[in-house]
Amino acid sequence: MPEYAASELIVNKDGSIYHLSLKPQNICDTIIVVGDPGRVHRISQYFDSLDFEMNKREFITHVGKINGKKLMVMSTGMGIDNIEIALTELDALANIDFKSMQPKARRRKLKIIRVGTSGAVQEDIPVGSHLVSEYAVGFDNIMSFYELPQDEFESSFSKSLRQYLDVDIPIYTSKCSPGLLSTVGEGMIRGFTVTSPGFYAPQGRQIRLPIRYAKLVDKMVTFHQNGHWLTNFEMETSGLYALGSMMGHEMLSTNAIIANRASGTFSKDPYKVVDLLIKKVLDQLGY
Repeated sequence: MPEYAASELIVNKDGSIYHLSLKPQNICDTIIVVGDPGRVHRISQYFDSLDFEMNKREFITHVGKINGKKLMVMSTGMGIDNIEIALTELDALANIDFKSMQPKARRRKLKIIRVGTSGAVQEDIPVGSHLVSEYAVGFDNIMSFYELPQDEFESSFSKSLRQYLDVDIPIYTSKCSPGLLSTVGEGMIRGFTVTSPGFYAPQGRQIRLPIRYAKLVDKMVTFHQNGHWLTNFEMETSGLYALGSMMGHEMLSTNAIIANRASGTFSKDPYKVVDLLIKKVLDQLGY
């Protein structure tokens, strides 16, 4: 009997997974994920050869080689909900036999590195810099649906922050993979990255509609615990770290700082900041 019903783990008629339209043989062990589908080409332009590509919804995938080493780049689209789909399906491609619908006897570990954009909340983090997320702090509710293990530090940090901000939202904290932090993250600012479920009100931006937590960013700037401060906002990292760690993969999120909320500034050339980060990540991955 299959462990996963056809309605739960959906496989397309061609043998590919439902949303990503990828087959197990299409993926490789090192994967760079980006939010913006247009950023996939900004990375794959460095490939010596493009061996496979798939375009499905916001999930654009390029697989190729640089100096003989295989690399996969995939866009997830924006937001934590897309991260949940992307990671679950990547893990299924790596660790489930689609014929028997049973977990494979030998677990495969992936290295997944996010290359994204972000806005700093501390004034001393300059626009144009590169930040690696040592920890991610989730303001989204995705972990309300999973059993996420939290160590003493993660649990204490989440609880203290929620009390300090006085918000009626779930908060959780997850750490990156130490090995990737020491290699790919070398030379970058280390930070505690807040993942938001939206870009406007959830990040304290008020346009036309009144918002519930108008002082959110101001309070975030002043919160600290044991010398740890919140550093930046983005929309995917907490899900990447929490889900990835539970699945047994190695995860790291790198951030091109293109805005500073404290100073109200925005990069004059955000593409340059991102392109420099791409080159740095590829170099520090050994490509």
